[in-house]
Order: sequence, then C-alpha cells, then structure tokens
Amino acid sequence: MLIIQIKPPQRDLDQGRREGKQAVVTMEFKAAAFTAAVLAVLLCSPASAQKSPPAPSPVSVSIPPSLAPAPAPAPRYVDLAALLDVAGPFHTFLGYLQKTKVIETFQAQANKTDEGITIFVPKDSAFAALKKSTFSNLTGDQLKTLLLYHAFPKYYPLAQFRNLSSLNPVNTFAGSPYTLNLTDDMGSISVESMWSKPKISSSVYATKPIAVYSINNVLLPMQLFSKDPPLAPAPAPAPESGASDIAPSPGGGKAGAGNGKADSTSAGHVGVANCLGLLAAAAGGLMLLW
Repeated sequence: MLIIQIKPPQRDLDQGRREGKQAVVTMEFKAAAFTAAVLAVLLCSPASAQKSPPAPSPVSVSIPPSLAPAPAPAPRYVDLAALLDVAGPFHTFLGYLQKTKVIETFQAQANKTDEGITIFVPKDSAFAALKKSTFSNLTGDQLKTLLLYHAFPKYYPLAQFRNLSSLNPVNTFAGSPYTLNLTDDMGSISVESMWSKPKISSSVYATKPIAVYSINNVLLPMQLFSKDPPLAPAPAPAPESGASDIAPSPGGGKAGAGNGKADSTSAGHVGVANCLGLLAAAAGGLMLLW
C-alpha cells in the first residue's frame, strides 16, 4: 500500500500556530475574567461581607458647669453700739439706747444705705449736769421718745447743715411734733431744742450713710419737759487745808523772839548770882585763915 504524505505549505503552518496561540490567550483571558467576576460576586454578597467593627462609643467628657458670677459682697455695716462704746465718753447715752432697744431702731436705719441716719450724741458730762430725777421721772415711752429726738432719719454731712437750717424746724426720728432748729454761724453749728441749744463740738463719724456728732448738752423737747429741768447741785467745794501745826503762826516769830530774850535774861541773872556766891565763899575761907 502506498501512503502518500502531503505536507501543508509552511505558510499555512505558521498561520495555524498563530491562531492556536490566540485561542489559548483568549481562553486564559476568559478564565481570568470569570474568576474575577466570581470573586467580585462573593465579596459583594451579604453572606460573605465581613461585619465592620462597631464605631467606638464617644468618650463622655464631663464639662464642669459654667460658674455663676459670685454674688456681690454684702455691704459692711457700721456697728453703732461698738462705735459709741469706743469713740468717746458716751456711755450714759449708749446705756439708755440699749436699755430701751432704741439702738436697734437706729441700727436698722443706719443699714439703709439710701437714707442713712444722723445722730446727736450728748457726752456723759451732759447727763451728769442734770438732776437724776430728770430722767427717772420719765415713762418708758417718754424715754424712747427723748432718745429718738436726738436723731434725724437721714444722713446729713456738716456741709449740708447750712442749707438744712433754711428748712427749720427739722423733723427728728421721734416724729413731726418733735423738731429741732439748726443754726450755722460762720461754721459753728448749733442744735436748738426748747430748753437747750448745744453746739456740735466734734464729728465722731461722718461717712455715708452714718453721721454721728458730739454735743455738750442733752436735747430737751418742750413736749416732755414743761419747764427747764433743774441742774444737778454743784459739788461742794473742797475744804481749805488748815494751817500746819508745825509752821509758825503769824506773829509767832515775834513771840518766840521775846521768849528767847526773857530766857537769856534769866540765864544772865542766874550766872551773876552764882558768881557772887562763889566770891562770898572765897572771902569766908580767907577770914578763917587769918
């Protein structure tokens, strides 16, 4: 049997090889695309999707509440009782204020910074100058009225007294019937009641809302005293010191001098007598010898 082998032309072989290679490349590309598609489906599917880690909870930061503005400090009030206790000899007036509790009325008024208070304070000597019965005969309400009569329910510095005097009479803390007249004579201010007209001797304290002025007499309203209260009896004068027993009395020197002369004369006479006696004894002795 005769086998005849026919070889294809070289050109056809090269073309077949090229087509085969292209087919292989095409298959590999399709396989890669298929694989990529499968992976994309798997990754995007809900079953295979990995759960994202929970978001961290926000850190709670405690912010301190905003501080409220500090309240304004309470105004510093002047303690009237302490002021009168140390400012001067006002113990009698302060004792009456505390006994009648009028000091509380004055303190409450002093704490009202818009109005304030003006107080005329008599010295202890002003009370001592009056008879004790002047105040012991007053009732409790009358004594309170007398003390309230020594104050104005408003702060008045000394510079305002000139204008204030033009408003005479000026109402006191005791009420409208109890008024005072003020006079300003070249800066010398007098506070006039019915039975006394003392001058302001000094300014004890004068800072708004409190003014305290010292006076040398107690203010005595006509409504409480129908006549001028009697003064306390003047103290008896101290006895004059008597003449010393040791000191010589007037004329004593002359008398002493006279006595001295007499004594010396007597002594002279005694001496002469003694001499004469001696002479007589000597003469008697000589006669015996003879």
